[in-house]
Amino acid sequence: MKKLNPILQTAKETILLESKAIANLAKLLDENFEKAVNFILNSNGRVIVTGIGKSANIATKIVATFNSTGTPAIFMHAADAIHGDLGNVQKNDIVICLSKSGNTPEIKVLVPLIKNYGNKIIAITGNVDSFLGKNADFPLNTFVEKEACPNNLAPTTSTTAQLVMGDALAVCLQDLRGFTKKDFAKYHPGGALGKRLYLRVSDLIKNNQVPKVNASDSVAKVIVEISERRLGVTAVLENEKIVGIITDGDLRRMLSKTTDINHFTAKDIMGKNPKTVQENAMAIAALEKLENNNITQILVVDAQEKYIGVVHLHDLIKEGIF
Repeated sequence: MKKLNPILQTAKETILLESKAIANLAKLLDENFEKAVNFILNSNGRVIVTGIGKSANIATKIVATFNSTGTPAIFMHAADAIHGDLGNVQKNDIVICLSKSGNTPEIKVLVPLIKNYGNKIIAITGNVDSFLGKNADFPLNTFVEKEACPNNLAPTTSTTAQLVMGDALAVCLQDLRGFTKKDFAKYHPGGALGKRLYLRVSDLIKNNQVPKVNASDSVAKVIVEISERRLGVTAVLENEKIVGIITDGDLRRMLSKTTDINHFTAKDIMGKNPKTVQENAMAIAALEKLENNNITQILVVDAQEKYIGVVHLHDLIKEGIF
């Protein structure tokens, strides 16, 4: 059997060690988790997530996950909290405190202050018998047997466990709130999902040229139109109505058969019954039509079926939808 090189062996051991620790978290869940979720769900306040050191780094990620899934949250560094930032905590806020040991000096100072204000504390700690664990209203156990660090010192497995517990809280809250893809998109308007749900065809064609020729126009004029408009296609109109479409591929196929183009018009080489999409349709609908018909451009029409532009596959790729 081929032996793994030392680097891959260490990487494999790290991944397996952390995955085993994460799987064990499911066994550590108890009624405190359910109570914590319900308390957040029924609260009128925000979630304040705090920690120090590497736990503070994990806290910022948990805050980001909460905010993007419908649970208002802010980050408060534990050290800064006891030097003025405790003013961030309002009357109805819930504080989630992250600490592996649960006994760091800053935590021992911070927890009593929070409790004096009457705010509830959710602890994410690797030691539920610690100062933090015993003083929290809802202690959540993230105990790990060993860090992935060879010296069992650098926070690795323990911070991963904290992160996963935070994800579990966020996902449960998201589910209970009935948080949908559309809700998610509201918080990610610039992301691919947001664009899939909000971007319309009319948004895609704003800066595009509108290539068009009459059915009776010469092929030479067709070539000029397609070249100048740079969309690889032109609509063919007759009395302002779409009667066909010509792509650069149609031109290449024609020229492979004959170079005598003087006797041909747009009507002779156009494709009939071209696919169209309404300008108020979602951009994703245009993509589906392109994919289903194995084409790269589609003509756009308004509510009165008047031709107003072209959507190219590149427009969708540019917006990150494809």
